[in-house]
Amino acid sequence: MTHPKPRRTVQKSRRNFLRGAGVALALPWMESVPLFGADESVSKVAAKVANKPPTRFALVYFSNGVEPEHWWAKGGNGSNMQLGPVLEALNPHREDITFLRGLYNEQAVKSTSPHLGRMPNMLSGAWVSLDPADIRVGTSFDQVLAREIGGATAVPSLALGIEPNELRLEDGLSMIYGSCLSWATPTKPATKEIYPARTFDLLVGDGSGRQLDRSILDAVLQEANSLQTRISSGDRRKLDEYLESIRGIEKRIEHASKQERLEGWRPTLAKPNMPRPKDELPQDVPAHMKLMLDLIVLAFQMDKTRVVTLMLNNDLSQMNFKFVEGVKGALHLDLTHNGKAPAAEAMYLKTNQFHMAQYAYLIERLKSIDEGGQSLLDSSILLGGSNLFDGDQHGADQMPLVLAGKGNGTLKPGRILDYLDKGDDNRRACSLYLSIMDRMGVKLDRFGDTAQRLADL
Repeated sequence: MTHPKPRRTVQKSRRNFLRGAGVALALPWMESVPLFGADESVSKVAAKVANKPPTRFALVYFSNGVEPEHWWAKGGNGSNMQLGPVLEALNPHREDITFLRGLYNEQAVKSTSPHLGRMPNMLSGAWVSLDPADIRVGTSFDQVLAREIGGATAVPSLALGIEPNELRLEDGLSMIYGSCLSWATPTKPATKEIYPARTFDLLVGDGSGRQLDRSILDAVLQEANSLQTRISSGDRRKLDEYLESIRGIEKRIEHASKQERLEGWRPTLAKPNMPRPKDELPQDVPAHMKLMLDLIVLAFQMDKTRVVTLMLNNDLSQMNFKFVEGVKGALHLDLTHNGKAPAAEAMYLKTNQFHMAQYAYLIERLKSIDEGGQSLLDSSILLGGSNLFDGDQHGADQMPLVLAGKGNGTLKPGRILDYLDKGDDNRRACSLYLSIMDRMGVKLDRFGDTAQRLADL
């Protein structure tokens, strides 16, 4: 049996970088160095972005789908929107969300593996290898973002989770497929962090241990000196002018900071406003999830990263939901595969409601933070949902997804967007991902199974 080759999902960047400890510094075009980006001075770039907060993206994922009867939205826009039982925690935020109906991944529908062929490709739309000797998915779009814009922050992206990676086999396939949503390459998942303390340390530093008060130029000076010996004299002058212009901007920002005033946009936090979590892994699941959500807020508020995924549970999760009132003695996997038994369905609903309450908590936190005339939520794009629609039937014909935030004015929330009857080519999840990447400043001709953007977004 032959399998389609995974599509290349990342265009080669035409921007070269000087790289130091935890820093990637974009260079201007120089004639003696190939594949450089557009000839834009750092002052021009700064003028474009300095007065506006950056756009951030986060995904809050829960495994094993929903009961379709409980996941719906209908009625009018904004406060007139009616939400199904699973989404009750979002009622206070109806003007902040966009309900997306009918999006799907073609390769997930085609896969003969009901779980491990339909979960790791949620963010890539890629074909999943079912050969136990060949772990292969596709680069997820959050990691495309990390590769293209991650150099602007200390931490290119965060892949967070609650449950550890599992190395056992399920139906002959590695559970690494069920443990990882973010894939740095088609064969390598992004490192998932489940310890709040280690996440905190990553954010409070600069992602690599480099001292916070060192100049960006100091970190890349050695590589810059090496580059100067390999370029033309004209380009050396250009590089010197470029580095000096950045030094000038750094000095102006430092001066503005000392005077306790803003010069352009600056993060609303310079230091963490929460204590460092304990070293050990939290044993209380709700507390663990809340800590990870708070760390996403901290990361965005300090502008330490602009790309985050959080897995509330692994696929085929063994998480016990006894901490939710009314849920007794059943693992998450058992609750979601219940044969539509009424008692189990009632508990399944409660677990889904709990998941969406975590997503609503993140919305509320970001909504409460002002960034100079707009909230941190207004600057963000938050995606919440799961890879399966009907968890009990492993239905991948659509995914339960909801967006929140305005993406710095590029999204219009408070709406229901129904793609279910628009034809398969017009309801691909990868069209959503292309549209999100556009809003994050990363434009690809094609991603996953489509070249189309999502209509009406």
